[in-house]
Parts: sequence; C-alpha cells; structure tokens
Amino acid sequence: MKTAARQLVDRLWNYCNVLRDDGVSSQDYLEQLSFLIFLKMAAEQEEANAKKTNPANHKHILPVTGEWKTRGWTELLYLEGEPLEEAYTKLLADLGHRSADGDHTTLSLIFNRARNRIENPANLRRLIVDLINEEKWLHARSDIKGAAYEALIARSAQDTRGGAGQYFTPRVLIESIVRCMRPTPYDTITDPACGTGGFLLAAYDYIAQEYEKDDLPDSEWEELRTKRIWGTEIVPTTARIAAMNLLLHDIGEATGAPVIEVTDALRQQPTRHASMVLANPPFGRKSSVTVSGKGDKDSDDAVSDATYYRPDFWLGNRTTTNKQLNFLQHIGTLLTDKGRAAVIVPDNVLDEGGKNSAGALIRRELLTNYNLHTMLRLPENIFQAGGVKAVVLFFDAVPGFRAETDPPRTGKLWVYDLRTDSNFTLKQRPLKAEHLADFEEQAFSKDDPDRTQREESERFHAFDAKELLADATVNLNVGEVDAASSDGKAPMSISELTVNVAQNLREAMSEIEAFAKDLGVELPKAQQG
Repeated sequence: MKTAARQLVDRLWNYCNVLRDDGVSSQDYLEQLSFLIFLKMAAEQEEANAKKTNPANHKHILPVTGEWKTRGWTELLYLEGEPLEEAYTKLLADLGHRSADGDHTTLSLIFNRARNRIENPANLRRLIVDLINEEKWLHARSDIKGAAYEALIARSAQDTRGGAGQYFTPRVLIESIVRCMRPTPYDTITDPACGTGGFLLAAYDYIAQEYEKDDLPDSEWEELRTKRIWGTEIVPTTARIAAMNLLLHDIGEATGAPVIEVTDALRQQPTRHASMVLANPPFGRKSSVTVSGKGDKDSDDAVSDATYYRPDFWLGNRTTTNKQLNFLQHIGTLLTDKGRAAVIVPDNVLDEGGKNSAGALIRRELLTNYNLHTMLRLPENIFQAGGVKAVVLFFDAVPGFRAETDPPRTGKLWVYDLRTDSNFTLKQRPLKAEHLADFEEQAFSKDDPDRTQREESERFHAFDAKELLADATVNLNVGEVDAASSDGKAPMSISELTVNVAQNLREAMSEIEAFAKDLGVELPKAQQG
C-alpha cells in the first residue's frame, strides 16, 4: 500500500476507535463512512460542473430538482450540534426513501434504509469537517482512495468486536486464486456471495495490470467496469459497503445500475451467466432455507419463504439445506458453456454423506459433467474463525452433449496440499504471497496454460477421476501428504512444538485482552511463582 493510502487509513481507523465509546461498531463506522464519502463525492461532482460552461457536459450524483439544489454535503459542512444530527438523519432518510420509488442505482443501493449511527453531534462534525472534507474522493487516484477503503474493511474484519465477517478471505489468497484464473477484459465475472467485493476487485486489478499496455478501446474498459463485473450479497449492510468499495476502485457508476445485487443468490435461477465465477460462499453446513427442484411456482406446493424452487439444480427433486452444496450447484448453473470457477469450500463438502447422499451426488456431478481439475488444500488459521479447514476447488464447464457411456469430463483431479506442516497464525505468521508461489507455479504455470505438462511432486498429486467415481460416496478428501516426508522435513521436535504452542497462546491472549479492553473489563494480573 502506498504511503498516502496508509496515512489515510491510519487517520480514519484511529477515529473508529474514538467512536467505540459511543457504541459504534467498526462495521457501523464503515457504513457511515460510505454515506459521507458518497455525499462528499457528489459535492465534488457539482464543483466540477461549475467549471464547465456547457450544461450538457454536467453530471449529477444527487437529485437536482427543487430542494435538492441546496442539500447534501454543503448543508452538513456548516452545521453543528443538534441541527447537524437532525440534518444528517433527515438526509439519509430522504435519500433512502427516494430509493423506494423504482430507482435502481448505486445511489439507491447505498442509501436504502440508511440510518445515522453516530448520535454524538460533536463526533459527527469532526468526522465530516476534519477527516472526510480534507480529502478529494471523486477524482483521486483509485490506488489511494480505493486501497484505503479496502484496508479499512480488512481492519474491520480483524476487529474482535463486530468485524465484517469471521470468514473474511485473506487478500493474498484472493490474489493468488485470481492469478491462477487469469481473467481477461472480455470475461464476464461474478461472485454470488461477494461480501465486500474482494474477488471482484482483485479480478479487475489483475486485468488492469495485465492489459494496461494493450491499448484496449475505452469502450471495452467502460463495458468491463460497468457491465461485465457484478456480485450478489444477501446482507444489505455488507452490500452497500461492497458497492462503495467497488465505486472507489472505479467499478460501477454512482447514478448507473448497481454492480451489486442485494438478494440471496440461491433464491432463483440465474438471469445472466458468467465466464468466470470466483467465490467464498458463507461457511456453515445448514441453512434455514431448503432448495428443491420439486414443485411449480404456480402450483399449490409453490415455493415458500423456507423453500427455493431450483429445477436447474443437479439434485433434481432431492433437497439439501447444506449451503456449500447448494452454492456449488448454483455456481455450476451460473457458468457459460466454457466458463471457469474457483470456489473456497470447507472440508465437509469433500466427504459429507454416505452412498447416494446429496453430497455424493454433487461430487459425482462435478467429476462427471464438469472438469474438476485442481484442488488446493488450504492451511488452517488463515481465517478469522479458528479451526476452519477449507479447500479451493477449480473447475470448468465443458460444452457439448455427454452420453451416459462417455468417460467423465474430469480426467485427473490434481491436489496440492498446503496444509500439512504449515504453521500460520493471523498475526504472528500470516499467510503471504510467497507461501502460495509454489502452488501457482506447479498447478497454473504460465508456460503451461492448458495444464497438460503438470508433474507430481511431494505436495502435488494426481487422482484418476474414474477411480474416485468408483467409490459410492465419491470421497474427494484426498491428497493429504505424509507429514513426516513433506518437503523432506522431519516432524517437529518437542522444543519446536513448545514454541509453536506458545506463539498461538500469546496471539490468543492478545485477542482476549483487546476484546476485554473494548468491553471495559479489567483482567486479573498473572500470578508469579
């Protein structure tokens, strides 16, 4: 991160600590920042309009009719005390109300049901005047304003109190997956569980870096940033943060159609398809919603609030409440004929259920009718939630008809084990790009774009799909290397284990102390001797 972006992050985050005393969580703070930065950008747009003599060249973010000509950032800038709180609260309510009038833009998404969470007018004024007003947001470089906002999201996720998500995907993992997938400006890219937009941003950044010198027409870049990248998020607060995050990275338009849709992606069949899906669906085995292929929307057994009708799902009339299994099916149906997907799922997806279970049928479908070519076994302790075991599945859609007697479309499943002998923690030894470099080179070498020259190694092994399918449970929990032989390392000694445990305990204690400090709880001092 550039120095300017880091300094901006520090200033904004330090103020988040101040607002905790008013009961404002880090995610609430991010939400309020989104509102205020958006309003400041609208004011900057009007300043730019004032310098253009031809009204036809003017752009507007907020409404321009009637009372709106005197509303927005300017009215907040010169108020304080209760009048400021009242004006800000009313402004949010009016913008949120406006979104209910059939308006479907990024503006309406961000302000829909917006509420003021900063009830101390003095703190609100400081945030407006001393912090946000001192920066240029609309035309500032996206590598500063966007990077700063995204860093705030990351800090919020790491916050022990009210973080943005305990399964927040590490940025280095996202970037590694994107490098393996190699998106192009002509791809259509989506994330059906996009959270704060990390995968979408990384894909766009990769394209911008790789194709910067190709002199692509402006029309292609415009198409990419406004139409070819989109996401779906079920939580409205997270969706508005994602929309703001993308906007600050120049993806989407304030007054254009939102690139984030606020809904449950599993609710209905896709209305548009993507050539690339990147996702880390929410962890947790069970959902309160059942997804079924049985029923008819117009019949008596039509979908209820607790049942989604998805006749396009692989299970047919079978049902499952397992969220990861349902997302895998959804992602499969999202792909175009030659579409590609990379999906992070917990280990239970690999072997849950017995013979003819939903899990077995879905794994069979992946091997039989898709090309499930690669799996990365992720190390533990890289997510905010402790003890999570997860993998990344890379698979492609294969066009054309396949007869029952034809061989499976997956020839070999290649598995890279990054978990065995790994020793990562969130703070003391976080996952870094260098730790993923060997996987990227062995599994997705730029010199082997068709993945035909792969060779087995101590951590990288191939498994014949026909043999995997011969098992009635279609167990994909394979590829774990021998801890004693991986990379030629011997098992850790007693002293090494002791140091490892001590590091983990220190990190856990520091998080407990931070949490206690947030709650105002004084922990007893350790007894000596």
